[in-house]
Amino acid sequence: MNRYFIYLAYDGENYHGWQIQPNGASVQETLQKALVTFLRDETIEVVGAGRTDAGVHARLMIAHFDIERDLDCDSVTDKLNRLLPPDISVYNVRKVRNDAHARFDATYRTYKYYITTRKDPFTRKYAWRVFQKLDFDKMNEAAAVLFDYIDFTSFSKLHTDVKTNNCKIMHAEWTMCGEEEWVFTIQADRFLRNMVRAVVGTLVEVGRGRLSVDGFRKVIEEKNRCSAGSSVPGNALFLVDVGYSEDLFI
Repeated sequence: MNRYFIYLAYDGENYHGWQIQPNGASVQETLQKALVTFLRDETIEVVGAGRTDAGVHARLMIAHFDIERDLDCDSVTDKLNRLLPPDISVYNVRKVRNDAHARFDATYRTYKYYITTRKDPFTRKYAWRVFQKLDFDKMNEAAAVLFDYIDFTSFSKLHTDVKTNNCKIMHAEWTMCGEEEWVFTIQADRFLRNMVRAVVGTLVEVGRGRLSVDGFRKVIEEKNRCSAGSSVPGNALFLVDVGYSEDLFI
């Protein structure tokens, strides 16, 4: 059996997230159906590096699948793009070791969240508009607190099936990316369900002056989702990178 990694991007607006859903379109199901059609193999299953929520986008998602025969990776990329809808694009297909796993072997994942403080018809679908000035210096001061902790229960969706809420944050920072536009970049070894949107929502409370930096620290220490801010809209969130060790690739 041969294993391949697929590098793809998607606009999540029309999907109920990455994971296959019983009553809605998903990116995973759409990609899997295209692979089955092209490779004529009903046994193919696609496993992603993570699970993005409904409406969330990916500039880069990695997934793997298995097939008995060797494939021409360039041909697979081209044929899949012909079969897939315009809002999903495959960048590359690479052969990997048989034991390589798109989810469990990922060493980091990076997300970006976009905020705009002005009305802009060209960013309305991909940025969250806020209607008051935010103190991004204070928000960065609070974001730095994330490095002091590993248990992020306060930012996790309740009643999930994970065994631990521990994550190692590697990067967390707000930067200006245009006139009245800001982006929050966060990188970690793993993320909990709804974690990035909850972190951003709580940092915005700091930016609005409703929560102090010490208060943000207390939210983390309480390990209670009800202590944190509301989850921000998913349309402004992008998965932008997933990292792997090079020794996985053939």
